[in-house]
Amino acid sequence: MCLCSLVVLKLEAFLADPVAMWHVRAEIAPAVLLVVDFGGWYRLESKSWNGNSSDVIQHTQVSLLKDVIVPYTHLLPRLQLTENKKRQTLLYFKGAKHRHRGGLVREKLWDLLVNEPDVVMEEGFPNATGREQSIKGMRTSKFCLHPAGDTPTSCRLFDAIQSLCIPVIVSDNIELPFEGIVDYSEFSVFVAVDDALKPNWLVRHLRTFHKEHSDRFRQKMAQFQPLFEYDNGHPGGIGPIPPDGAVNHVWKKVYQKLPMIKEAIIRERRKPPGVSVPRRCHCT
Repeated sequence: MCLCSLVVLKLEAFLADPVAMWHVRAEIAPAVLLVVDFGGWYRLESKSWNGNSSDVIQHTQVSLLKDVIVPYTHLLPRLQLTENKKRQTLLYFKGAKHRHRGGLVREKLWDLLVNEPDVVMEEGFPNATGREQSIKGMRTSKFCLHPAGDTPTSCRLFDAIQSLCIPVIVSDNIELPFEGIVDYSEFSVFVAVDDALKPNWLVRHLRTFHKEHSDRFRQKMAQFQPLFEYDNGHPGGIGPIPPDGAVNHVWKKVYQKLPMIKEAIIRERRKPPGVSVPRRCHCT
């Protein structure tokens, strides 16, 4: 018996915004959702909310119990550990200064860091015009800033990993792909928003990392680079899926969810009429 009514695979164009299926949220709620984060699902859209609770995504509709966090597709090419060179810049960021919702922290960080020595804050995106600039910036910097934007995460994190630039994650509500397989604390720096917004705190903290510590981070990062790669290296993507790549690990995570989903469904069905038991997830 199928445990879930649907599996939704978000394509690259869809990964940018978790609220893209907002208007069919009830229909897809029982699915095993493959999402880049829960930020857009949990957060209330003021334009669509009219005070009716039915306009709110409930936390049981998206849940780590049944849903799978997947990586964004990285935009920058992989840097091999053997190609890594001396990095002169302490901290690098390239992106939009102004964001909405949880991304307001980005604007505050920008104002705190833009005039700091050894810190580069650039407005723009790693598209056709900014790609080479992003490659250079990430490959010549020790740390790459990853603040929350419209949602808690973005492809910038995975660009940093492919560039062996140690991610500095300032996003209190972030969910990350393949946790349980990957321990991000082995190659990333997690900073609470409150600490990051203290004047001079972040730069001072990053300067405490010695070269040996940073080298260990990069060695560990290089081990996990293939895990965030969707491309199988074949023309048109037609060919075998690499066993250590993103696609294979996404389906491993889906498989791991099935016993928990089955348990939640059985638990929901055995309730006597009129009895209220807290719902663990929207699995049926």
